[in-house]
Amino acid sequence: MEQLSDVQEPVYTVDELAARAGVTVRTVRFYGTRGLLPPPVIGARRVGRYGQGHLSRLALIEELQRQGMTLAAIERYLEQLPDDLSAQDLAVHRALVASWAPESAETITRRDLERRAGRELTERDVDRLAAMGVLDRTEEADTYRLDGALLRLGVELLDVPIEHETILASRTVLLEHARAAAQELSRLFRDEVWSPYRESGEDPDHLSAMKSLSAHMQPMVVQALLTAFQRSLSEELRTAFRSR
Repeated sequence: MEQLSDVQEPVYTVDELAARAGVTVRTVRFYGTRGLLPPPVIGARRVGRYGQGHLSRLALIEELQRQGMTLAAIERYLEQLPDDLSAQDLAVHRALVASWAPESAETITRRDLERRAGRELTERDVDRLAAMGVLDRTEEADTYRLDGALLRLGVELLDVPIEHETILASRTVLLEHARAAAQELSRLFRDEVWSPYRESGEDPDHLSAMKSLSAHMQPMVVQALLTAFQRSLSEELRTAFRSR
């Protein structure tokens, strides 16, 4: 993992870093062993010291986890970042990532989930909702991470005669293509927006414009993807049934 440009001015012990980031010391050290954090600067008495860049990187990792990324996915994500990112760069990157995060995710109990769904839910129902991306189970029993915007549609689809395996297969197809589109859009954003910002000497006006562009791009991209998918699916279905 690359060194952060501002770890040359370490100011935190591992306990202080963990406290400021809102994580445990064990988490900081675990991230270090996974390569998610650069190693500390070893000072007097061989005490490791951490800088603002470590704190910014921990905040970015937290944001990526909030969006549901696994540690393996986060590791790959961080490896794609430029080697010379400063703490400010990482903070900006986190702000841009957060602006694209779904706003409807919430933690909900089984009882509240059934109340919102308007019906009792069997374990099979919960499995189907999870397969559709409506919710995810958490480590706590009968507690879920719910995308409230999808709940109504998900509940309506529970009684549609479609096999659970078909739902999973459909979701896999959609995720793979969505990921490919996201990667291409990310490359475009990096080349056309992020790079000019860095070349501008991190001008505050350019930063403000970049954040505004990111926020406005999300609904446009989502609508464009939805429209393109609907048209493509209609064409494919017409072709498929015309040939029968």
